Amino acid sequence: MSFEGWVIFVLFWVVFVTTPGPNAVNCINNGMVLGFRKALVGVLAILTQASAFLILSALGITALIAASPTGFWLAKLIGAGVLIYLGVRGWMSASNPPPAADPSGRSVYFKALAIATINPKSVAGYLAAFSQFVQPDVPIWSQMWVILPTALTITALSYCGFTALGAGLGRAALGAVFNVWFRRVMAVCFVIYGALLGASSTPGRA
Repeated sequence: MSFEGWVIFVLFWVVFVTTPGPNAVNCINNGMVLGFRKALVGVLAILTQASAFLILSALGITALIAASPTGFWLAKLIGAGVLIYLGVRGWMSASNPPPAADPSGRSVYFKALAIATINPKSVAGYLAAFSQFVQPDVPIWSQMWVILPTALTITALSYCGFTALGAGLGRAALGAVFNVWFRRVMAVCFVIYGALLGASSTPGRA
């Protein structure tokens, strides 16, 4: 990858991971409920998913997933259902007081990993990165030494920022009416993302 190509890739990836989506909403929510340090487990889960998808993209597996209309359609419906479920549950529990015990790091990690993985937007984003920025005449694994650390660093900074935003909002609004309504806005975002995901077209179709 040339230096110019790397700069364009950086700009693309910044837009890709800073555009608010289910991952960002989950990070903000974790920050509000758990505080910044404990909520970083969710960011670790997103980095796990990003590493796996980058490697799978290099191997061409995500291209096969996107090329299968049935497989992509099923993944899309499952992802949409999970996001809508999380949104409805979040709305219903928004007015409840915070639980006496914080959720375990394991549950926070696997919830964040599931949200990151089920969103076919990830497949589209990683395919775009590899189709536009990887040089076909250069061995892929020699380029991964540049792509992987660049993508993971930008991803970590972005979602740590969303987590810090949530932690700041949680400290400012803990126990306030605003906190309930903000949690409901986050819940509505999950439902909207789920509905949009379910209605989106399969790659390669109009």
